Amino acid sequence: MHMKIEKINDNQIRCTLTKEDLASRQLKLSELAYGTEKAKRLFREMMQQANFEFGFEAEDIPLMIEAIPMNAECVVLLITKVEDPEELDTRFARFSPSNDSYEEGDDFEGYDEELQDRLRPFAEQLKEEPVPDDPARPTRIFVFSSISEVMDAASQIGSACPCPTALYKDTKKDQYLLTISKGEATPEDYGRLCNVLSEYGKVVRGGISEIFLKEHCETIMASNCIQNLAN
Repeated sequence: MHMKIEKINDNQIRCTLTKEDLASRQLKLSELAYGTEKAKRLFREMMQQANFEFGFEAEDIPLMIEAIPMNAECVVLLITKVEDPEELDTRFARFSPSNDSYEEGDDFEGYDEELQDRLRPFAEQLKEEPVPDDPARPTRIFVFSSISEVMDAASQIGSACPCPTALYKDTKKDQYLLTISKGEATPEDYGRLCNVLSEYGKVVRGGISEIFLKEHCETIMASNCIQNLAN
């Protein structure tokens, strides 16, 4: 589900997060207030969508966020680029994302407590408790420069792959992105399969979500990618 993002000017966007936006990502408003990993992934997705739709880039530029809870159904976030860090106002939260989706290191360390402090009373008023991330079912994403690399990796793994996999194509960059979830595999087997994939592609360490791939990339295989290619 696309979030509603509007470009105010070259330096500012407005994002309206509805109850449905959060529910489709298995998020509660309280998770934004408590800065869970799911919340940080939402902000990465938000910045990617703004970049995709409006060319709103903020690499190496501090950002200010003003959170404005409207009602129990939605919250509005105003995100502004700040060329001069000295101009940062204490009313705002800050974070400095990396906009290169496929680079390592995008972990949103700057997800600031000010944003959480601003949203926490609202979340508590709604009596919401944050839903913890489920580490038992992780999903990793690998980027490949060609379909042949994906096929080579699939051949190495084999058709008996126990993990759910899907394949997408970023037509702008002419790259392929493969998602792999733990599924019913043991942690040892899941780690081994990810190691094989890393020999042929590059793991995406944050900065992009599977939801973003479904919305903005071409779906090549929605399921059983490794199993089908291996056959």
